[in-house]
Amino acid sequence: MLKEAIFHRPKNNFAYAYNKDTLHIMIQTKKDDVKKVELIYGDPYEWENGKWLTESIVMEKKASTSSYDFWKGSVKPPFHRLRYAFRCSDKKETVILTELGFYQELPQDIANYFCFPYIHEIDVFNAPDWVKNTVWYQIFPERFANGDSALNPVNTLPWGSAEPSPGNFFGGDFQGILNNLDYLVDLGINGIYFTPIFKASSNHKYDTIDYLEIDPQFGDKVIFRKLVRECHRRGIRVMLDAVFNHSGYHFAPFQDVLEKQEKSKYKDWFHAWNFPIVHKPKPNYDTFGFVHTMPKLNTKNPEVKAYLLKVAKYWVEEFDIDGWRLDVANEVDHTFWREFRKVVKSVKSDVYILGEVWHDSMPWLKGDQFDAVMNYPFTKAAIDFFAKQSIGTQKFAESITSLLYMYPENINEVSFNLLGSHDTARILTTANGDKRKIRMLFLFQLSFIGTPCIYYGDEIGMTGDNDPGCRGCMVWDREKQDTELYFFIKQLIALRRTDELFGNQADFRFLDINEKGCIIYEKRLVNRRLIFILNNSDSILRIPTNKLNFNNSRIIEWIFSKGEKLQKEEKKVRKGTKMKVPDLSFRIFEETMQ
Repeated sequence: MLKEAIFHRPKNNFAYAYNKDTLHIMIQTKKDDVKKVELIYGDPYEWENGKWLTESIVMEKKASTSSYDFWKGSVKPPFHRLRYAFRCSDKKETVILTELGFYQELPQDIANYFCFPYIHEIDVFNAPDWVKNTVWYQIFPERFANGDSALNPVNTLPWGSAEPSPGNFFGGDFQGILNNLDYLVDLGINGIYFTPIFKASSNHKYDTIDYLEIDPQFGDKVIFRKLVRECHRRGIRVMLDAVFNHSGYHFAPFQDVLEKQEKSKYKDWFHAWNFPIVHKPKPNYDTFGFVHTMPKLNTKNPEVKAYLLKVAKYWVEEFDIDGWRLDVANEVDHTFWREFRKVVKSVKSDVYILGEVWHDSMPWLKGDQFDAVMNYPFTKAAIDFFAKQSIGTQKFAESITSLLYMYPENINEVSFNLLGSHDTARILTTANGDKRKIRMLFLFQLSFIGTPCIYYGDEIGMTGDNDPGCRGCMVWDREKQDTELYFFIKQLIALRRTDELFGNQADFRFLDINEKGCIIYEKRLVNRRLIFILNNSDSILRIPTNKLNFNNSRIIEWIFSKGEKLQKEEKKVRKGTKMKVPDLSFRIFEETMQ
C-alpha cells in the first residue's frame, strides 16, 4: 500500500456539509492500490465505561483517474459534530489514517482524529435551488434582434449584412428580445444571461460609461422593466453582467483623472502608478490586460466600493433581476465580493451570483462569495474531446472526473456549464461543421451535473470564428436555420426539465473508457439508471454488453427519430453479445432496477 498517496483534508472538497444535517467525507488513494476504505466516526462526547463510542461505514469508490481513486461516504451526525478516521486495507495490510498520521490500531485518544467541529446551518454552502433546474441562454444584445430601428446608432448596418467586426453595429435591442421571448419558451429556456446592457461606447458594452443607465441603443429603463416582467411571466430568470474589475475609458471619474491628473478627487478610484497619465508604450496605470481604455477600479477605495455596491443593489431592487454574472471576477479582491454578496442577498435572498473564473475556484466558493463559477474546465475538456478530437477518451474522462471531485457536490449542482460564448469560436466552427459532433456535445452537456448554458444561435447551427466572428447576427430566417438540430436540443432540454434521471438530481459516473474513442457513463437514482454510449470515433464500434453492467435481461432504448420525437423501445439483452454504435453517434438505455 502506497501510504504517501493516501490523502484527506478536513475541509473544502474532502469534508463538507452538504446540507444542515449531512456531511460528505472524501478520501483519495493511489489507483487500484487500496481495496477497501472504512470511515470510523463518532461524537466526541459519547463515551461508555471509559470507551469512546464509534460507528463505521464502508466508503464507496466513486471514480478513478490514471493516478487516483476517489472514495466517498455520507454521514448524518445526530449532534451535528464528528470525529473520524479512515481504515484502509489492501491484500496485505490494514492501516488507520488520522489527522496525526498512520496507526496500526485505532488510537484511544480522540485528539488524534480528524474533526468536523459542528455543522452550522448558516455556514452550509447554499446556492439558490432554482438554479439546479435552469437551462440558460446567453444573449449578446447587440446581435440578437433589432426590434426598434428608431434606437439604431449612427451607421447601423442592415441585419446580418456584413461579417461582425469590433466596431460595427446592427441595432440589436430590448424590443427585439421581447419580440422573440416565445422562441426561447418553445426551446425550453428558463434563464437568460445578458452580456452588459449598461451605457458604453462599444458594441460589446464591457467598457462601461455609466453603471446606473441603460445603453440608449437597447432602449430605456421602462422597456427593460417590461422585458424582465415578461421574462418572469414566462418562467424565465434574468441574469445581468457586471464589469466591476474595470470601467470604460469614458467613465466620468476616469475622465476627471485625465483632465485634472493628480488633483482629481477620483485619482484613488484607479491604480495610477504615477502622473501624468500616459497610454504608451504601456499604460502607467493598471488595466484589464494592457487595454488602456479599460482602467482597473480600486475596489479597496471606500468610495468605489460604495458606488459599485449601490449599482449591485439597484438593479436587483428596482428591476427584480435574478442573477449577477461577474466579469474578470478573480482580479477583484475577496473582501469586496464578500460585501457584494451580503448586499445583494439582503435585497433578494435567492439571487444567483456567478463569477468568471477560468481556473480552480475553491477560494471563491466557500459560501461567502459566489454561488458558482463559469465552468471553463468543463468547456475545454468537452470541446477538445468532441469537437476538436484533440484528446483521447482517457484524458477526457480524467478531466471530467477531476472536475467532479475538485468541488463539493452542492457546488457542482449549480456550476455554470457552457460550450461556447461571446469569447470563443462557435462550436460548429470548432467541430469543422460536423453536426454529429455537436449533437454529442449537447447530449453530454445537457445530461451532466450543473446548470447548462446555450450560446445564442448555436442551437440552429450558426458558425463563426473567435471574437469577433462568434458575435454574428442571430439568424431568424427559418430556411437558414438547422431545424433538425434545434428540435434535437429542444428534446434534450425537455428531458432535462421533466426527467430527474436525465437531469441534475442523478448520480453521474463513467462506466468504461474505450481507447478507440468511446465513453460510457451512467446516471443513477435509487431504482432507475440511464446508460449513455457515445462513440466519438470515425468507426462503427461494437460494445460488449458486460461493460454496460445490465442487471436485467430487458431494457428500454431511447431513440431520437428524425423528427426528434423521443421513442422508447424494449430490448432484450443476451449475455456475451455486443451493442453496435455507429460512428460519431450515441445510444441511450434505461434500466429499472429491482
